[in-house]
Amino acid sequence: METPDSPKEITRRQFLTTVGKIGGSAAVFSLMGTLGLLSPETLKAADYTPPRQGDLSATHRNGKKILILGGGIAGMTAAYELSQAGYDCTILEARARAGGRIWSVRRGTTVSEVGGIKQVARFDEAEHLYLNAGPMRIPQFHVTMEYCRKFGIELEPFNNVNESGYYYHENVGELSGRKIRKREAKADMRGYVSEMMAKAVNSGSLDLPLTAEEKAKLVDYLKREGDLNADLFYKGSSRGGYKEEPGGKFDAGVARDPFDMKAIINSGFGNNFSGEYGYDQQMMMFHPVGGMDRIAQAFEKRVGNSIIYHAEIKEIRQGATAVRVVYTDTTTGALKEVSGDYCICTIPLSVLKDIPADFSADMKKAISSISYASAGKMGMQFKRRFWEEDEQIYGGSTTTNTDLASMYYPPTKYFGKKGILLAYYNFGGAADKLGKMSLAERESHALALTSKIHPQTYKEFETSFSINWKTIKYNMGGWAAYTADDRKTYYPTLCKPDGRIYLAGEHMSYITAWMAGGIESARKVVTELHERVLKE
Repeated sequence: METPDSPKEITRRQFLTTVGKIGGSAAVFSLMGTLGLLSPETLKAADYTPPRQGDLSATHRNGKKILILGGGIAGMTAAYELSQAGYDCTILEARARAGGRIWSVRRGTTVSEVGGIKQVARFDEAEHLYLNAGPMRIPQFHVTMEYCRKFGIELEPFNNVNESGYYYHENVGELSGRKIRKREAKADMRGYVSEMMAKAVNSGSLDLPLTAEEKAKLVDYLKREGDLNADLFYKGSSRGGYKEEPGGKFDAGVARDPFDMKAIINSGFGNNFSGEYGYDQQMMMFHPVGGMDRIAQAFEKRVGNSIIYHAEIKEIRQGATAVRVVYTDTTTGALKEVSGDYCICTIPLSVLKDIPADFSADMKKAISSISYASAGKMGMQFKRRFWEEDEQIYGGSTTTNTDLASMYYPPTKYFGKKGILLAYYNFGGAADKLGKMSLAERESHALALTSKIHPQTYKEFETSFSINWKTIKYNMGGWAAYTADDRKTYYPTLCKPDGRIYLAGEHMSYITAWMAGGIESARKVVTELHERVLKE
């Protein structure tokens, strides 16, 4: 009973209202869950998930300890978000650094590929002289941008598309062995295809459910799309550039002549256009100033105290109430172990499959059934940025059907004295072919192919650093390469917690190979784990 001298009691509703004013709806729902005011069904229907900005309610951490295996972006995202909620997180990372595949190679960087010799980067000491061995660009709509904003990471454009770059194909007929500006190939291919389509529509050769007026509108579009003449013939276009550039006064310039229709079709250049149209390849794209590892470092700054480095996982064991992980301290060789209430495992499946673990039979089969993509990169440092000075190429790429696949020009420090050219970014068979070579053989092969496109290569070359992701320890592949059948058969199993262990990482997403895949998967797991704790 209340007396004049006793503290005034408040109702449960008033208390929850006060919590809501302080911590928001997340705190209210979290508190109500613990007080037993919401059933599991109500919690689910309430659409409660940990907020995107990381302000999970700390009310119900209940002293839970979470073991996180892997200090890549998925592991650090999970640790960051859970730490905001007050969970006790420990990250076990096998390397001496955080970031996983977010790896910027600079002077002094060392790596020994599985079965290979030690490689040391000899790039000059300069902020812009680095190779992003893993991720190198961020689509503007990816969740990665949220953390760049939150952590104050300075970004600059990554010009994924540059019409001044080249197509270079071999064994394709008339245009074999010739470097063709992308603008030239695109103008001619689009011109000829538009011409054929427009004439077919006009002649009634296509069975189209269109009225005469609608067909006229379609032809009008094709005329503009292909830059056709009034008679619907493609005779070339200024879109493809000039033999002599226009200038001042009466200098109108001299337009280039289009390639022969059969030559441009046989070249196969057109098959490369669609790569730029992919949803996650469209401009604008960005990258951090100074290297992609700026993102890893920003996460590390916030969760670094939770990371145990040089911790190579040897066993993953779990029981009814806890998870126990055995690891080797690679600096001393000592075998150690740590326990927690739950475990978030972000280790690539290509590595996880060989670690003894208390997974169910279905989970073990799913883990061992997923293949990983072959991918390789080589950065070449040149004493002069000849692609800019001699050929007016500022960023973007050159595309080729040789083992180089794609060559990317540095999208930063324009007009600088030196630059690092991404001499190749290849996949599949080409990556496997170069990956089997010695470091010297890779360099020699890449120089020979690069010189076919840029004759300045040998004169200006200084040093290189190459990566074959299939033989990089703790990765053993570029990214998870799911088939449609894998997604149907194994992916649902991988998405479910196996006892007290949850999987996260780019492989636990539909945006594999991207940093956003790791982030999104981690946030899903954080939500699921947090809701599970609320129900305990």
